[in-house]
Amino acid sequence: MNDSHYCPHTPEEIAEMLSVIGVAGVEELFAPIPKELRATTFNLPSGMSEFETFGRMQEIAAENSGKMLNFIGGGFYDHIIPSVVDHLSGRAEFYTAYTPYQPECSQGTLQALFEYQTAICRLTGLDVSNASLYDGGTACAEAAMMALRVTGRNKIVVDGCVSPFSRQVLKTYLFNLDVEVIDVAPLDGLLDRAGLAALLDDSVAAVLVQNPNFFGSIEDFTALADQVHAAGALLIGSVYPIALGMLKSPGEVGIDIAVGDGQCLGNPLSFGGPSFGFIAAKKKYIRNMPGRIVGETVDRNGKRGYVLTLQAREQHIKRHKATSNICSNQGLCALRGLIFLSSVGKEGMADLACLNRDKAEYAKAQLSAIPGVTALQSAVTFNEFTLVLPKNADGVVLALLEKGIAAGVPLGQYYAGSENCLVVTVTEKRTKKEIDLFAKELEVALCN
Repeated sequence: MNDSHYCPHTPEEIAEMLSVIGVAGVEELFAPIPKELRATTFNLPSGMSEFETFGRMQEIAAENSGKMLNFIGGGFYDHIIPSVVDHLSGRAEFYTAYTPYQPECSQGTLQALFEYQTAICRLTGLDVSNASLYDGGTACAEAAMMALRVTGRNKIVVDGCVSPFSRQVLKTYLFNLDVEVIDVAPLDGLLDRAGLAALLDDSVAAVLVQNPNFFGSIEDFTALADQVHAAGALLIGSVYPIALGMLKSPGEVGIDIAVGDGQCLGNPLSFGGPSFGFIAAKKKYIRNMPGRIVGETVDRNGKRGYVLTLQAREQHIKRHKATSNICSNQGLCALRGLIFLSSVGKEGMADLACLNRDKAEYAKAQLSAIPGVTALQSAVTFNEFTLVLPKNADGVVLALLEKGIAAGVPLGQYYAGSENCLVVTVTEKRTKKEIDLFAKELEVALCN
């Protein structure tokens, strides 16, 4: 704005505005902000054109250190994305389409979501899927609320090996409800089955487990499913889609509701999002599913068509009957997941899973051979495993960052007594050379 046209407020006007909002002065207005965090001056540069701004951004980006070797997982994973995913999802027919709220929306969008639901059902071995959710954490919360509606009970028991991020989202969703959420502390990186059994009673609506869990360990929950069902509760399983290329599907295990994050299915890391969450369940629970479900039908001429079969949102039905207030189905991200699954295929998923497992096993052997380093061996693992280091993992991670290696997720901030534990993730993108370099630099970091 030209200075000649700028007219600041008078002290009287400022006083009047402060009076309206109920504060005595500007200092009181900013009192909640600690003084050390307040800006004394903004030092804003002169305005620049779009071309100049873009050039400056490129200069700043060039200051980055270069490629960072990523061994971080914990829910978001650095997988290869086939070029076809970007190509097809970037088409204008999909890229500009918004969430389909109405039954008469684009047939192409509805068909894509129908095919997405079919892919999720085949992946999980369950009967029904909705048209996607926000992410893996909110999918866990939606599944828990499904179980509360189905059983009429008010307690959710959660394995402490479930991602701490998902557990926090779950507790946030249920905070204002008359629902008790109980965490079962991990036992050597696995579910404490005896501890969980002691909690199963007629007030438990569901048990939430994760496979592979946050420590990277794999468990067979078939017997647990029988135990949970005998108590009249549902078993919710949070799963890693890539791992399903070689593990039993949730349906085979006896899980009632399967959830997970779809980021690993063709969606980039993108500084943490966006992604999409998926949910699948047994058919008898379909009317308690959140969001929308796309169905296949025929028109009056006998031609195949697609419709929003179930729309249990508060914008479609009476608020007190709604199963969820989800306002977006992450349609574009879910479409990328569908394209990824379609391009990789059934055999490709198995090959991809084996590649992840084999590379992780090689890394586990190399890293655990370092003096003082041991791998948590309480169970088999997929592409994540927990290392126990001879010193605090936080400091080791910081030292390796200086070498261009993102070493993993330190567990100390999530689990008391695990300050020396580090969860390492190895995907198909990591090479033998990169893994060997990681092992070399980790040994150096531990000696310093």
